[in-house]
Amino acid sequence: MDTPLSRALAAIDAANAQDPRMDTDYDGTQLPRELLYGRRMSEMLERYAPEADDAMKVAIRGQHIERWKTPRNAYPMTREGYLAWRTGLYKFHAERVGEIMREAGFDEKSIERAKAAVGKRALKVNPDTQLLEDVTDLVFIEHYMLEFAGQHPEYSEEKWLDIIRKTWKKMSPRAHEFALSGKIKLPEPLVPLITKAISG
Repeated sequence: MDTPLSRALAAIDAANAQDPRMDTDYDGTQLPRELLYGRRMSEMLERYAPEADDAMKVAIRGQHIERWKTPRNAYPMTREGYLAWRTGLYKFHAERVGEIMREAGFDEKSIERAKAAVGKRALKVNPDTQLLEDVTDLVFIEHYMLEFAGQHPEYSEEKWLDIIRKTWKKMSPRAHEFALSGKIKLPEPLVPLITKAISG
């Protein structure tokens, strides 16, 4: 069916299919990294909040649109540089999602809602932003936390407990319940750390 939603999702996927970095899905398929990430976000949204409307379906799919165009090393490798990079990305992703939604035929109210969520505005206050954050964190835990751990063998247990607690703190009570209900696949080697972090 040709709808604003189908047009927007197709445009986001076409953009993310240009990612030169590749990732491997569970079945061994090699896909552009952000294309796979967007699909994992949509799949998690369907499991976690199937009632989400079209504006949020687009926001969730497009959260990392064309992320590779702004590499981390384009900013100073400091804490301040990291924060500036992240803030710049939020703005870039929000603008790109807004452009795509406009071209796909969404109304301005829906576009502004999606841009606010992708731009991570008013977390804990804006339910759209909180929904996007919940899905992001659930996808990170299920698909990327173990990979991240492998990239940082130098991190101490305390550092890991801090990372997990910060992630947990950003999630809503509904997302906490979902994560612990067996509805997502926790990374087996990190389960003891996750348990320790959230029970403290």
